[in-house]
Amino acid sequence: MNRLHQIALAEEARQALGTAEISLEAEPIAGGWMGYGGKGTWANQAAGLGLNGPVTDDELDRLVEFYTSRGVQPQIEVCPFVDESLIAGLAKRGFLLREFENVFAREIADDENLRAVYPHQWPKDLVIEHVDPSDDGAVEQLVEVATSGFRPPDEPISDVFRDISINMVKHKRSDSFLALIDGKPVGGASMESTPEIACLFGTSVVPTFRRRGIQSILMILRMERARERGSRLVAIHSNPGISTERNAMRLGFFLAYTKCVMTMPREGLLASP
Repeated sequence: MNRLHQIALAEEARQALGTAEISLEAEPIAGGWMGYGGKGTWANQAAGLGLNGPVTDDELDRLVEFYTSRGVQPQIEVCPFVDESLIAGLAKRGFLLREFENVFAREIADDENLRAVYPHQWPKDLVIEHVDPSDDGAVEQLVEVATSGFRPPDEPISDVFRDISINMVKHKRSDSFLALIDGKPVGGASMESTPEIACLFGTSVVPTFRRRGIQSILMILRMERARERGSRLVAIHSNPGISTERNAMRLGFFLAYTKCVMTMPREGLLASP
């Protein structure tokens, strides 16, 4: 098993379990998990399937039923190292490719000065606060700004999106950070750490404060926190070609693997973000 395969096993297991734990409902399946967080949330997906052996027809039928019975399209993230039975089973059931997702990774040495990889001076007016998950006001403030990049401008966050985001921030293995300038929230980000791997996610910067290095600084601070919590490997998921991908590579991340997001469209079923 090569290093990229090992990274995928660790990251897919982390994502599958972490998403399941913050969802309204979840079930283990084929070595992974399928979760449901309510109509209209990104948590409506299965992950981690087929990485430890074949996936049966009964398991895939159960996956389809899990989502269709809740009124949403079945959706699954497929890693390139899965058993071929998963790919064949999804094709037989009419799953279609929705999008690609790149997963970047980076090793962190015990003595590495992570801030040294930042190519510019840190903004003097920027303050980064570690969010206390027991402080409901701080959590709400973080969720509001950190989700701003995942919804249309000026569109309020939906109740179901807010609820799953709060669950994410308060998750036992999560850490979140709020970026402020002159006391005003301008960005936010979260992460989850396990002994094997940490993942950086849920990042947004207010449009008028972009291109100031805030996203990169949030990456560095979360890498430092991951190391404090015992992780020496960090991952970031990104759609191909966006700023997240470029910033990650500038900070030493490499492309570990690309996975496919597959959905099964059917009339009357709601698509998830």
